Formats: sequence, C-alpha cells, structure tokens
Amino acid sequence: MRLRMLLARLALDPGRPVSADSLIDDLWGEESPAGAASALQGLVSRLRRVLGGAASLELVAGGYRLSVRAQDVDAARFEELLGRGRRELAEGRHKEAAATLAAALALWQGVALADVREAPFADPVATRLHNLRQAASEDRIDVELRLGRHAEALSDLESLAAANPLSERLAGLRMRALAAVGRQADALSVYEEIRARLGDELGADPAPALQDIHLALLRGEIEQPAAQAEAAPSRLPAQLTSFVGRAGELEQVGALLSAARLVTIVGPGGAGKTRLSLEAVAGDPAYRRGRVWFVSLAGVSTADQVAESVLSALNSADGRLYKDGHAAPLDRVCELLDVGDAVLLLDNCEHLVEAAAELADQLLVRLPQLKILATSREALALTGEALCHLGPLEVPRDASVAAEAEAVRLFVDRAASVRPGFALDETTAEAVVEICWRLDGMPLALELAAAKMRSMSVDQIARRLDDRFRLLTSGSRTALPRQRTLLAVVEWSWDLLTEQERVLARRLAAFPGGATLPALEAVCADASLPVADIVYVVGSLVEKSLVQESGDRYRMLETVRAYALGRLAESGDAVGEPFIGYFLRLAEAHEPMLRTRDQLSAIAVFDAEYENLTHALRCAAAAGDEGTASRLVGAMFWYWGISGMSTQFETYLRYGGALPEQARATFGLVRASMEVDSAGAREFHPARPLMRMAQLAFPTEDSDLEQALDSPDPWVGACAHWARDFLLTEEGDLRSGAASRQAALHGFEKVGDRWGLVISLLPLGRDHSLRGEHGPAIAAFERVVVLSSELGTEDYLYLGRARLARERRRSGDLDGALRDIQAAHQRARERGHRRMEVNILVGLANVHRLSGDLARADQTLDELEALIRRGTIPAELARDLIVSTRLENRLAGGDAVQARKLLPDAVGSLITQGYSAGLAWAAELLAGVLALEDDLRGAAAALGMSHVIRGEFDHGEPELRALVERLTAHLGADGYAQAYALGTTMPRQDAIDHVAGRVLAGGAGQAALLR
Repeated sequence: MRLRMLLARLALDPGRPVSADSLIDDLWGEESPAGAASALQGLVSRLRRVLGGAASLELVAGGYRLSVRAQDVDAARFEELLGRGRRELAEGRHKEAAATLAAALALWQGVALADVREAPFADPVATRLHNLRQAASEDRIDVELRLGRHAEALSDLESLAAANPLSERLAGLRMRALAAVGRQADALSVYEEIRARLGDELGADPAPALQDIHLALLRGEIEQPAAQAEAAPSRLPAQLTSFVGRAGELEQVGALLSAARLVTIVGPGGAGKTRLSLEAVAGDPAYRRGRVWFVSLAGVSTADQVAESVLSALNSADGRLYKDGHAAPLDRVCELLDVGDAVLLLDNCEHLVEAAAELADQLLVRLPQLKILATSREALALTGEALCHLGPLEVPRDASVAAEAEAVRLFVDRAASVRPGFALDETTAEAVVEICWRLDGMPLALELAAAKMRSMSVDQIARRLDDRFRLLTSGSRTALPRQRTLLAVVEWSWDLLTEQERVLARRLAAFPGGATLPALEAVCADASLPVADIVYVVGSLVEKSLVQESGDRYRMLETVRAYALGRLAESGDAVGEPFIGYFLRLAEAHEPMLRTRDQLSAIAVFDAEYENLTHALRCAAAAGDEGTASRLVGAMFWYWGISGMSTQFETYLRYGGALPEQARATFGLVRASMEVDSAGAREFHPARPLMRMAQLAFPTEDSDLEQALDSPDPWVGACAHWARDFLLTEEGDLRSGAASRQAALHGFEKVGDRWGLVISLLPLGRDHSLRGEHGPAIAAFERVVVLSSELGTEDYLYLGRARLARERRRSGDLDGALRDIQAAHQRARERGHRRMEVNILVGLANVHRLSGDLARADQTLDELEALIRRGTIPAELARDLIVSTRLENRLAGGDAVQARKLLPDAVGSLITQGYSAGLAWAAELLAGVLALEDDLRGAAAALGMSHVIRGEFDHGEPELRALVERLTAHLGADGYAQAYALGTTMPRQDAIDHVAGRVLAGGAGQAALLR
C-alpha cells in the first residue's frame, strides 16, 4: 500500500523533485517510524524495480523526481485541460471549450486517489480535485447551454443538482435550461426550492446573480434557443492526405494570427508552408464564419496580375461577378473583403514578393478587421509582420527511436498509401532513417521518395540518394511543374537569386560543414564578389531561405547543397586551394591550444569545423599534395586522440610516408597498440591507442622516456609519467608507478589539460577501488565524469559513468549505481550511441546480480545479445564481456556445471587479449569455479595469482570478499593464507600460464586457447 502511496505522491509533482522530508510527512504523517529515511530509501528501491523501464525515479538536487511528463498524469492533464477550457469559454470559443472540458472530464474513472486515501496527503488533494471536477462539470453545462443544447444538458443538470442541492450556479443553469425549452413554471419552482433551502439551512438569501435570473424569468427575458447555424462553406482547397507532425508550428501560427494582422510562414521550397497555412486558417474563428479566402500566386507571372488574381479568387469563391467592370481591382477586393473579421491567405509569394507586399499593405490599411497569412521563401518585410520560420521535420538520431519522429511518420504514412502493408519495423527502420537524414527531413522530398515505393524497395531508395535529382521525379501529375520533381523545387529557388547570390551560394556549397563569415570571406571572395559584399549577400540568401543561419555559421540543406555543387562544378570557380589553405591555417593555429587551459575553446573550433577539415584533408590527398595532407594530419592528430576517434588513426595511416619521421613512428606504434579491439580492452583504459603517442608528441632531442620524465615542459613530463605508469601496470607492477600516477595528475593540473586529468584520474580511482576505499574512488570517478562532460567526449563520459556506477555497486550503493547506469543508458539512446550499450548493459546486469535478481541479470545480457543479432552492436565489442558476466551470474547462483562450461570462452578471451586487469579477472573467475567444484585450495591459489598478475588483490569487490570469507571458513585462516601464498609466490608469467592451464583442463575451449 505504501509503495502505491509513494508513486501517487511523486506523480502529483510530475517531473519535479519532492524532498525526502516532504515524502516522509506525506507517507507517514505524525506516525513516521524512527528510521523513516531508511524506510523511504527502501520504498524508493522497490518502486524502481516495479517501474522497470516505464519511468525512472531519480535522486536529484531537491529530492526524488519521477521522470514523467505532466501530460502523462491524469490529474495534471485534467487541470491543464480545465484551465484551457475555461480560457476558451471566456474568449467565446464555445465549441472548442465544450470539446476541451469534455476531454477533461473523460479522464475521471472514479473517486480521486481512491486506492491511496489512507495516505496523510490524500484527503486535501482529493478534495481539491473533487471540487475542480464539480466546477468542470458546471462549466461544461454552461458552454452547452451557450451552444443552444438546452435539452441535452437538462439530464446532467438534474443529477448534479441532486448531489449538490445548495449550488446556486447549478440552480441558475437549470433555470436557464428549463426556460429555454419552454418550462418556465419548472424554472420558477427551482428558484423557490433553493431559496427555501438557503434560508432554512444557511440563513441566507440567494446571491444577486441568481436573483437576476429569477427576475429575467418573470419578465420573459431568458434567451430562447437559437437556431443552429449551418456550417459556412469552406473556401479552402480540400486535402487528399493526412496532416503529419508540425504540432508546434501549427500552434505558433495560431498564436501569431491571434496577435498580429500579417503573419508570413517563411521557409525553403518543399518545407510544407502551404499545407501548414491551410491547417492553421482552418482553426481560425473566421473560418467557421466562412470568412477565409485562399489565393495561390504560384501561377501568376507578373506583378500587375497579383490584385487581379486575388479578385478572381474572391469572385469565384463568392459566386459573384464583377459589379462594375470599370472598378479598380483593389477597390473591388476591398469591397469583397469588407465583411468584418476575415483572413486572406496569400500562398507562394516569393517570386512576386514586392507586389504581394504592396497589396498586403494596402489591404491592411483599408480593412482594419482583415488579417493576412502569407507563405513565401522570404519575408514580405512590412511593419508589423510576424514570421513563422518553417524548417525540416524532426529527424531521429537512431533507428531504435525512429517511430515518433515527424519525418519518419510522414514518410511511412505516404509510403503505406502507395505500398499497402508497408510499416516501420526492424527490417525497414535503418533505411527509413537514412532517407530522412539524407533528405533533410523536408516534407516534399520525403513524399517524392515515398512515391518511389511504387516501384522500389525502401533499401533501394536509400542506396540511390547520391543521385537524388534523378531518383525523385515521381510527384503528382496535377501538381505545379516546380513541385513535381526535387530538381524543379530547387531550380525554382535558384532562378529567383541574383547573380552575386548564385556565385556565393555555389561557393558556400564547397563547405560540407557550413561556414563562418571569416571563412566565406577568405575562400569565396574575388573580383566578382568583393569581400565587403559577402556579409550582405549571405544575409540575402538567408532571407530567401536558401541558406540557414545558426549562431555564427551558415549552412545549406543537403539537397540544396547537392544542386549548388553541380553549379560550382559547371562554373569552374577555383575555391579548392583557398579552402585547403584556410582550414590548414585554422587547424595549425588551434592545435597547440589542445594541451592548455584553452583546450575547450580549441576543441569547439575543431568540433565545429570537423567536416570542413576532413574535406580539406581529402582534397589535399586527392590533389597529390602530400606535404599539405601530412600537415593537416599532424594538426588534427591530437584532436582525434582526445576526442576518442580511434578509427581516424587507421584511416589516415596511408599518409605515413609523407609524414615527418617522428609522426611516422607515432602512427606505427598506434597501429600496433590497436591490433586487439574489444569492449574489455577499451574498458580497461580509454587512452590505450595513445599510450605511445603521449611519449612521442613532444620529444626532446633524444626521445628516450627517461629524459621525457625530466622535461621542463610540465605537459611533456605528465605524459611521460602517465606512459611509464601504464607500462608498469601492464607488467603487473602497481607500486612502482604510484609516484608517476601522482606526477601525471599534478602535471596535467598545472597546464589545465582536462583530457590528461581524465586519463590520470582513472588509475588513481582504480587504486582506491582495489584497496576498498570507495569514497575516494567515487570522488575520482565523479571528477572524471565532470571533466569528460566539459570535454564533450562521449567515449570518456560513458567510461567515467561506467566506472562510477561500478564503484557505487562495489560499495553497496546499488540504488546509486542503478541511477548512474540509467542516466548513461538514456543518454546513449537519445544520442544514438548504441555501441555504448555494451558496458552500460553489462553494468546493469552486475547490479541485478548483486541485488540477488539473477533472472533479470541474465535477461539484460539476453537484450545485449539481441542487439548483436540485429546488427546494432558489432559482436566483437561485447562477446568477451557477455560470456564473462554470464559466468559471474552462474557463480552467484552456485551452478558449477554451467560455470565450468562458460569458463574456457570467458577466460580464453581475457588471456588472449593480454591486458593486466583482464588477466587478473581471468584468475578470479577461475577461483570462483574451483570453489564451486570444492577445490578450495586451488581457488585460494588462483586468488593469489590474481594478486601477482595485477600487482594487487582486489579488496574492493564484494563478491571476492565473500569468496575469501567462504574459503577462510573452510580452510582456516592459516590454511587459506598458505594456499593464497602458492599463487602470490609464482612468477607473473607462470601465474598467467597456470590460469590458462587450469582452464584448458576443462576441455572446452582448448583449441581456441592453443591458437
């Protein structure tokens, strides 16, 4: 019961933190137990397990927060709808108010908080909600009466009045309804009845408002039901397809129309401006009165035809001819539109924008109640104009979350209409997401692509988007010519540009990552386009919706850029060398800053210009300019490293021959260090590919490590100390590198290198963890998470979160571990980082195992294997961790047979990789299996081997501590110590060989190990 109370209390503050003190008071009141805080934590843990993936319960600053939206909680949704309905009622929007209030009341399924009514917080909340429900019922009946539905409202009024005999508002509503249906005598009886009740029970007279209704009854002044008005005929073109997405933009246009007299929807061709405008005006009050007119200017070719086109549309819509053939078109337009509040929709104004603006200005001046909604690729630029900028539809980051994205929904809807049965599923999601991304989420392009489903599969369409203008030619035969093909859509916009605008647009296309103004000025200027003109020309391109401005960067939609690249190739503009030169200078200027306190600003530059930098590198290589290519590689090399872009090293190793000797050596060592690539290896340390690079980045005259350790440059010294410790750690010597670990940290702190601090804090946190010093370990890993967040490097951030969650688990804080894992998992899903789920899900399985839920631990690993089978995660990234964690699950369950079967694969992969932490883990797994098989001395010896292999026994792992306690209990303290010493006295390599031999003795996996 109290678990349900906790859920209800948190849901009443959806998405907002509730303090622990408030929760204790609200759940227990004055009878709170002595250990109320612990009892609350226990309830929170149980609720998290019950919720599963439905919602997360987070501990945040200020208390506990249930991560649900207000619209997902009926009580909050009810109050929001009630408020909206009351506003609509006050504004005279009676039909909308009736629908909204009915929706609010439909959320009720019984008495509020009925199943938690015993909770101390429940009574006042339930009473307030009951009163609001009563008020909502009265508001709904009020609006029904205003709509003339008197007879329908009477039955509800009778039942409500019976339950609330002293409600004067209900009495007044009953009197109005009865009078409206001709029952004046009954209406007067209602007044006499409530007057008597009020006097007898409260000693009061009816309120003035009720007395006024009574007086109006006596005078016969109560309104009679008005005849239902026939729906005004629609003057908008009927739509043949559903309206998908754009809820936010639709609401925005509605709000703008209620506040401004001229609203223009501005956006690139194919964004869906016309469809949005039609949906928006259909919701305007003027539409219900038949006072909305639609005028398409798409077929108008000259400015002097604009007013004539509007007049033609108005006369055609009204079925009237010209009254006076000599009247000026503008005068006649004003006459036809002089009907009170009305809306004129001017569609496709961009090619006649000056004439459309002049007409709009004259109409707005002469008709004070007229509003104009226009669509155009640039603003009309009139005083008082309000703009709605329409861009692409929402595009998903990842196929796993594609179903709710607007672009995907539109494509699937249109594709299903031409290929019945088509649906978004595991077989189509990847291709659909690819299409949506490549087509910028632009509605018309997506509809053209969906139309190809008549003759192609979704995979075939996705593979052919490099030739998009040839592919997407299947528009409606009845559409305007410029809307039938993707090429025609873009050409229409291109033809509206001036010559200077076309020059800059095609040169901007050379920037795959967009361009800043300094970049445009450095690369695009020449005699035909002076530097001083560029800022004005690019501004004009933005106004014409051919270029998007975001911060200090100008970009093109990919489809527009593809077209402009064709025009660039035809023009022969020589922008290649200026482009390469500009970005080479930029990279070389910012590269040294990557190792200083200015690191974040330098990273921001590399992040923003990354596509342009790599494009410059490819162009230099394609041109055979190996010197420039090698300089670019050198300038980007460290950025790749601290950004976790390990694959870039391999990609650009082909430039090694043109690199200086030191850089070639670095590349070779990096390649050697990357021969083994697995989740387990990367989890050991994020900087593994940079192990040698740290030694070689700033070599002294002699690149010997010992000299680098004494370098006067604190950054070089820090790298050398880190590298020395890394090498010693891999040799199983943790003690000798202790001083270097501290020296590396101090050196990186001195220069302000956050990346260096991250890779230095990880081994320091490991040291604390191995000693069972969980507080300092958690503090170190928390700092890793903070620094990684500042760096914006996802690999390090996920690794830091994984280490932090692991340490919380090891300390016994399973709730804290679960919170960290859930936060990392949510971030990975939202950003499409599916490969990060390996360590995340393995960590989650470990938490479930430690909490005693082996079934959920195995189920989590099953989910990870399902991702591998679907190809979402490469098998090599997860195989070793999955089998090793399954083995730990079998050890926890006491299943010796299954544990022995899994041992060869688990230990074999760890031994083959050869990393110190993995080798020690292999010995620990062997110890667990031997203990289950009653080889207790062998298990103790294996634990001793883990010590000598790693250089330290893992005192911080609770499962190992439990194993030691069990072995000591059976062997005795001396017996355990003697057996443990058998392992610790072995030479390290002998210990590794012995672990491998004991695993081979199990038979399974022998051949794999011998290979």
